[in-house]
Amino acid sequence: MAKRFSDEFLSELRSRCDIEQIISSYVPLKRRGKNLVGLCPFHNEKTPSFTVYPDSQSFYCFGCGAAGEVISFVKKIENLDFYEAVRSLCDRAGMSLPVDGYDSSIAEKRRRTYEINKEAARFFHSCLFSEEGREGLEYFKARGMKKSTITRFGLGFAPNKWDGLLRHMREKGYYYEELYEANLANKSEKNGSTRFYDSFRNRVIVPIIDVRGNVVAFGGRVLDDSKPKYINSSDTLVYKKSLGVFGLNFAKNAGEKSLILVEGYMDAISLHQAGFTNAIACLGTALTGEMAHLLARYAEEIILCYDADEAGQKATARALGVFNSIGMKTRVIRLSGGKDPDEILRKYGPERFRSLIDESANDIEFALLRARKDLDLSTSDGKMKYLDLAAEVLAATDNKIAQDIYSSRLSQELGVDKQAILARIEQIRRKKKYTQQKNYFRDLQKNSMAENTKTAMQNSTNIRTVKAEELLIACLMKNPDFYRHIEDAVSAEDFTVEDNRAIFAAVAEKITACAGLDFTLFTQDLTDAQLSRLIGICEKNGGLPMTLKTCTDCIDVIRGSREGAAGRVSADKLSDEEFLNLFRKKQ
Repeated sequence: MAKRFSDEFLSELRSRCDIEQIISSYVPLKRRGKNLVGLCPFHNEKTPSFTVYPDSQSFYCFGCGAAGEVISFVKKIENLDFYEAVRSLCDRAGMSLPVDGYDSSIAEKRRRTYEINKEAARFFHSCLFSEEGREGLEYFKARGMKKSTITRFGLGFAPNKWDGLLRHMREKGYYYEELYEANLANKSEKNGSTRFYDSFRNRVIVPIIDVRGNVVAFGGRVLDDSKPKYINSSDTLVYKKSLGVFGLNFAKNAGEKSLILVEGYMDAISLHQAGFTNAIACLGTALTGEMAHLLARYAEEIILCYDADEAGQKATARALGVFNSIGMKTRVIRLSGGKDPDEILRKYGPERFRSLIDESANDIEFALLRARKDLDLSTSDGKMKYLDLAAEVLAATDNKIAQDIYSSRLSQELGVDKQAILARIEQIRRKKKYTQQKNYFRDLQKNSMAENTKTAMQNSTNIRTVKAEELLIACLMKNPDFYRHIEDAVSAEDFTVEDNRAIFAAVAEKITACAGLDFTLFTQDLTDAQLSRLIGICEKNGGLPMTLKTCTDCIDVIRGSREGAAGRVSADKLSDEEFLNLFRKKQ
């Protein structure tokens, strides 16, 4: 049986790790009454729906449904397991982990994966300087890479063998299944037997290192035109692709207030060699909101430098939208004289690239330049199309000064009255605001129930039964003394929703054991999804009556649903008052 942290230890940890202070180190928060709000770090949004509740030391996002307490927040934001999140918080709080506190098998497995990756990186690097890696070394030299750069980034080569890495790692005491789980080996099943083989073969190798200095993944590039050109590690215990940023381990210490974001790791390496040590790259995936929030912790500004082709410019526009959604300051480098940063550096040197940074456009200027592309502004039709697109661009910013400045420029350039441009901008803003509010409340309603509740509704489960289950749980969380009055009248088996059943059982067990009901104390008893659900239930039902009569009414509905489900209602919108009137009716 897995060992557990004691409730006393978790309570002490919770008391020393104020959730407001922890979360505000990742997310800018503003006070709204007794609570705090901010833009959710777990999904893209423009209207803050992420709420922190100091009273209950919890958080809840009304947009995506993410919820939890301080441990689960650190788990999610840092991509850690439970044990590592607790250890991280202990370090912050100056506490020691209990010697025999928790079954750390997952943490041990993660530690072993780090070791495997480190040893694999050593193997690839040594191969690069061997006879079989000569072709890879020539490739890096042809790209202008100095030996010091190759060593600094731990660049390597995967030999053209099916089991080159496998044999080396077996000699070091690692097992095939471990290598498979670390994404360093693939396997095939044939005739009842399993065959393992290297994931990376005949490719130059770039290790991916996290901000703590751990090797977490690898990227491999072919030396010819064969496909696929690039292979990157998939998600593992130690690597999450949606958080994968290359070079951040170096860039965060560059002493710059900005980060230069490029498309590929070879561009980032070239920039570092040229002295631009604040360069980073995304890894085989489009920029995500999680990446943007990660970068916002290390810089005040992002300088985008994607390739000059159409695909690169579209990726730039998407990235600007992601950064704008979290209020991040951005600039865009317009490449001229080369298709990517590496080519410009090799052709013209660092001075040319420095001048491109100095000449870089802000997000509005970039959007306006893209809007006027391919339009003939000498014609009335071209002017009208451009003005409409430009108004869309300016309507997307809340900066009134920027709107005024660029409206003046458009007025002078195109000979159109400035007030007419501002009026069009305001018209678009009102329309967008209405649409955003409509979509926000639609999504809010859609996400207000966890997935299994939705499934229950789709299967014609009585909506008032589900709501009664949730309200009963909320009542007991607020008034645990009610449980002794109703424990013989209802059990977890009476609940229709599986997660509600697990939550009720956990709450009842805590109350029976006279334990506390802090959300942190449920972290070892509930899954992340169930803990999120519990917090959501408590927050969404907080305005309803929490009396013993409410409990007994809920139980009548729950038990009645087992005997006939009379009076079923569809999953339409129900206000709190409509719900109260509904579940108080006789069965």
